Amino acid sequence: MNNRITAKTVQVINFDGQNMGVMPINQALQVASDAGLDLVEMNANAPVPIVKIMDYGKFKYEQKKRASEAKKNQKTTELKEVWIKPFIEENDLNIKLKKVFEFLGEGNKVKISVMTKGSKKVLARGKDAVPELFARILEIVGDKGNMESKSKPDERTKSIIIAPAK
Repeated sequence: MNNRITAKTVQVINFDGQNMGVMPINQALQVASDAGLDLVEMNANAPVPIVKIMDYGKFKYEQKKRASEAKKNQKTTELKEVWIKPFIEENDLNIKLKKVFEFLGEGNKVKISVMTKGSKKVLARGKDAVPELFARILEIVGDKGNMESKSKPDERTKSIIIAPAK
């Protein structure tokens, strides 16, 4: 900015955005001071550095305002978790799924976890009940969400992550 620019000649853009051509740095500084504005280096890596005549304080303020606005409009998604027992009754499952639908409606991802306890295997008629439970849940969720990931089969806590449908 202003006297900190080290190049001998610069490409000057005036405050209206029009190209004023290549000129020595002293002349560019004089044009900027006559207008009561600052000379700001926009591209130092060009063969001839590009500078712009502008109000630097106003430029920084608008840049900060734009960044703040972009941050405000940014949507953050959270990962919500719902715990379910392996042999859950139908009504209890419906209550848990209401919460899942609420989280998906807010645009959050939902992790549905099932804890298999102790030395007992969670078996129903000789097979693991958890995959059947997850299949039932995914069938109920249907087109409101998509399964994003699934835990490994050998983990003690089995879980699936459901993302909202787009």
